[in-house]
Amino acid sequence: MTQEKLKFIILRTLGNFFVLFAAFGIAMTFGPVIYLEALYYFNAARNIRYVTKSSQLEKKDGQPVFEIEPADLSPTPKFTLFGQLTGGNKTEILSPVSSRFGLIIPKIGANVEIFPNVDAANPQIYLPVLQKGVAHAAGTVFPGVSGNIYLFAHSTDAFWNVGRYNAVFYLLNKLEKGDEIDIFSNGVRHIYKVTEKKIVNPSEVEYLTKPLPYEQLTLQTCWPPGTTLKRLIVIAKPERDLP
Repeated sequence: MTQEKLKFIILRTLGNFFVLFAAFGIAMTFGPVIYLEALYYFNAARNIRYVTKSSQLEKKDGQPVFEIEPADLSPTPKFTLFGQLTGGNKTEILSPVSSRFGLIIPKIGANVEIFPNVDAANPQIYLPVLQKGVAHAAGTVFPGVSGNIYLFAHSTDAFWNVGRYNAVFYLLNKLEKGDEIDIFSNGVRHIYKVTEKKIVNPSEVEYLTKPLPYEQLTLQTCWPPGTTLKRLIVIAKPERDLP
């Protein structure tokens, strides 16, 4: 085997390795995003709508049991042939996975536990939490009082770890003004409506630290999904405070 041929084989092997490694990195980074995006649009095409169980009836095995208010069930999704063929054309009911401290976002079908008082400045503390659910930033308030309720999810230290973290906030960009966000705290449902959505730099920490004289819910995730380049911020106000 000539030296030139051996060099060609080595370079081709290295080239194939780097191509496969790049493809693996892209799949690890954007695979969960693509899957959830596809699932979101597929369920929309099936005419599936989500509502939140709202009123506590009783306790069973130490956990609150919730009912559906009649207003939550209307309007029902309109009939479509594709929905009928795929088992859609229906309203699905979301019961909070944690009535102690949980989050439901009906539009995107998100239903997850919130872990309170997590240090948002310490990756060694918040990264393990984000593998399980949504983090409530330490130093921010809880539902029902004036101040900023700051929740964050989907953060990673490297692309190969993206799949390890809870993907519940991947679809936050689907939220628009007026969309509902529900927080359950100690068995009580707090209803918020989206008022604003923006993309900011990681250095813009005032959304976390700025004191507020009124109650506000702030949701944060990384943007674009699968990266840590920017931050997507969704701001919501209590339904009772809106005109």
